[in-house]
Amino acid sequence: MSTPEFAQKVLTWFDQHGRHDLPWQEDTTPYRVWVSETMLQQTQVKTVIPYFHRFMNAFPTVENLAAAEEDEVLHLWTGLGYYARARNLHKAARQVAQELDGVFPDSVEGLEALPGIGRSTAGAVLSISSGQRATILDGNVKRVLARYAAVAGWPGKTAVHDELWRIADRYTPHERCADYTQAMMDLGATLCTRTRPSCPQCPLQTECEAHALGRETDFPGKKPRKVIPVRTTRFLMLRNASGDVWLEKRPSPGIWGGLWCFPESPDLTPEASVLDLTGLAPASIEPWPVFRHTFSHYHLDIEPLLVQLDASPAAIMEADRQLWYNVRQPPQIGLAAPVVGLLQQLTAQE
Repeated sequence: MSTPEFAQKVLTWFDQHGRHDLPWQEDTTPYRVWVSETMLQQTQVKTVIPYFHRFMNAFPTVENLAAAEEDEVLHLWTGLGYYARARNLHKAARQVAQELDGVFPDSVEGLEALPGIGRSTAGAVLSISSGQRATILDGNVKRVLARYAAVAGWPGKTAVHDELWRIADRYTPHERCADYTQAMMDLGATLCTRTRPSCPQCPLQTECEAHALGRETDFPGKKPRKVIPVRTTRFLMLRNASGDVWLEKRPSPGIWGGLWCFPESPDLTPEASVLDLTGLAPASIEPWPVFRHTFSHYHLDIEPLLVQLDASPAAIMEADRQLWYNVRQPPQIGLAAPVVGLLQQLTAQE
C-alpha cells in the first residue's frame, strides 16, 4: 500500500472512531504534549488522565515546573511508577526555562538533547503540538506495524527495531501529521491490542500480513524470557510517641530515587539496626506480613517491622534527607509505592 493510501485509511478511521477528547488534545502546546507523552510511557491513558489534570493544575507552564522543588514533582507523580520519568521531566523543564528562555526546541534532535526525551517522544511532541512531519514508534505503533508488515522478532533487537522505524517513517504522511500521530497510537491502543485485536474493525485489515496468515498475536515477537531474581529487604517503620513515622529520602540513582522511604535493615538484627540508626532501644517491634513488590527486572520481598520508640532520637536529623512524617497531616512529598500502602495501614490504625 502506498503512503497516501495507508495514511488516508488510518485518518478516515480516526475521524470516525479515534479519541478526540483527551485532556492533552486541548491547547496542544509543546509543554502539555511533552508532559502527557512522558506520563503515557509504560502507563495506560485511563491511569494518566487524573495525574495529568493534577500536574497541569500545579504546574501550568514549563516555568512553573522548573521553579518547583523535586519533592513537589515526585509527590504529584506518586503512584505512576517509573520515577526516573518525573526526575528527567523536572531536569528538562529547568533546562528549557533557564537555557532556552522557556521555548522548546523545534527539531527532533533538539528535543532528544533534553533529559528523558527519546526519538519517539520527540516526534510525538513535534507532530502533535505543531503539525510537523515527525515519525513516532511507541509500543502501540510498534504492534500495529509489526503485524501489518509481519515483522518477525522482538522489537528490542536492533535489526527489528530499525526495520520498524523504516516502516514507520515510510508511512508517515506530510499532511495532517498531528492527527496521523494520534490515530496510530489510538489504533494500537483500542483495536490492535496485545491479546484480542479487533481485526474486523481495523482499517488496515485487508492488507495486514499477520491477519492474512491468521497469526496476529505472533507479532511483534515476544521478549526472551528471563528468570526474575528475588531479593529481600526489611523496612523499619519507626514510630515515636506522637505517632509520627521516620522516613528517609533515597539517593537519586537506583530504585525509588529521590523518593521518601522507610529505612532498610537487610543485614543487622532489627534491634541493632534501630539502635544504630536512632541511638535508642526499641520499646516494641511488631512484625507485619511480608509482601512482594515487583520491578521490571526483579522481585523484592519486603518485611515491614513496626518499631515503637518511647522517645524521639536526640541526634539531629538532616532536614533534607530525613523527616518525621505526620500521618494525620501528611506533607506533600514523593513516596515509594510500597511506602504509600504501609502508611495507609498506619493511618487506619490511628
